[in-house]
Amino acid sequence: MSRFKFEWNEFADQPHNVAPRSERTRHHIRHWRTYVSLVWANLLCGPLAFARYRRLRKLMFRRPVAIGREMFAVAVSPRAGRNEEVAALLDETGVRETLVRVPSWERDRLGDYEDFARLLRARGMGLTFALLQRREDVADAAGWARFVEDCFARLGPFGREFEIGHAWNRTKWGVWDYSEYLALARPAFALRDRYGVRLIGPAVIDFEFHLYPPTLRVLPFDTSSSLLYVDRVGAPENAQHGYTAAMKVALFKAYTEVSARRPLGCRITEVNWPLAGTGPYSPASGRPNVSEGEQADYLVRYYIICLASGLIERVTWWQLVAPGYGLVDSREEPWRRRPSWFALRTMVAELAGAEFMGKDVGRAERAERAERGAEIYRFRKAGREFAVCWTNGAPAEIDLGRPVARILDRDGREIAGRSGSVKVERNLKYVFFG
Repeated sequence: MSRFKFEWNEFADQPHNVAPRSERTRHHIRHWRTYVSLVWANLLCGPLAFARYRRLRKLMFRRPVAIGREMFAVAVSPRAGRNEEVAALLDETGVRETLVRVPSWERDRLGDYEDFARLLRARGMGLTFALLQRREDVADAAGWARFVEDCFARLGPFGREFEIGHAWNRTKWGVWDYSEYLALARPAFALRDRYGVRLIGPAVIDFEFHLYPPTLRVLPFDTSSSLLYVDRVGAPENAQHGYTAAMKVALFKAYTEVSARRPLGCRITEVNWPLAGTGPYSPASGRPNVSEGEQADYLVRYYIICLASGLIERVTWWQLVAPGYGLVDSREEPWRRRPSWFALRTMVAELAGAEFMGKDVGRAERAERAERGAEIYRFRKAGREFAVCWTNGAPAEIDLGRPVARILDRDGREIAGRSGSVKVERNLKYVFFG
């Protein structure tokens, strides 16, 4: 068993990194051959992935994309005595897909997770389960395999899709190199056909797609997943190492296509922006923390960028209720719906069932510099056409080339606007044409 006792941060819903850096460094040195094979896998797949990435970038936002309700998802966790309230808040958003984390260290509570899953299914929710590991599971392979089988047997009747492992490229989650993740994931594949489940992975967090060739070449997942956070650079249009959220999505798809042995859909199974002023409840410190208004803006912009790309089949926000980053703040009574909750509800109401038609930059009546920052995504739904507009820079008056019949703000409130042009700001707008 692990020499380092697992410690869970109940405020931020993540583990403490209890293993000292010196111990982790010694592990990496002892397992140097793992990194040689990692480099070799990327030498084989890397050039192909970047060639495919360039082709995908040329196609993004240039093809129609049907935006189904199943493309929007929000993760939820059971709350003792308040599960009905959680389910109702989720239901009210209009989302019909959810993800439930199931930690291995709570295996004696699987009955509670069954009850929660049954409640969500009764409300018509589709469920995906993410199985979370810790260092003890790497050391006790047989115990982990029993946990996986118990989850398939008891939760499978409520949802057939299971994400195997979680954020394992961060040592605080207990896996210290990719070969350990391969060993952790293999029992799930041995049980897949027996329980009729679909497996999702490799559940890599952040911008680390070099881990896809050595995992997807070995593990025959049914769907490729990424916990694709972009919060460290603020807005999703901002670049990290030269890559915006849109570019990262294309690279995620490209690495999946060249690494997997068969075509796989791509899902983002976790994303959020932590909130400033929430103290120990925030899962990050410093720059990633944003205001509640910024979180709401970035949530909608991230979903639209990912789904309109045509490369991502679903995005899941982590999570519905959480003081430091959730759509609902549970520190207050009654629980408070944050701006991001209203923004999500409006987005789902307007975009679910729509078809993305294309993207343009509009014609700025003033400030050419601002025009370059304008984002205009055009949609069609039930015979009507509309655009979703925002800017990541200074406000600009944009001529959309058509009479404007109605404008909604990010949260679904109707606002005034003069016919033919719209003031585009960081707070996005839904503009319906006459």
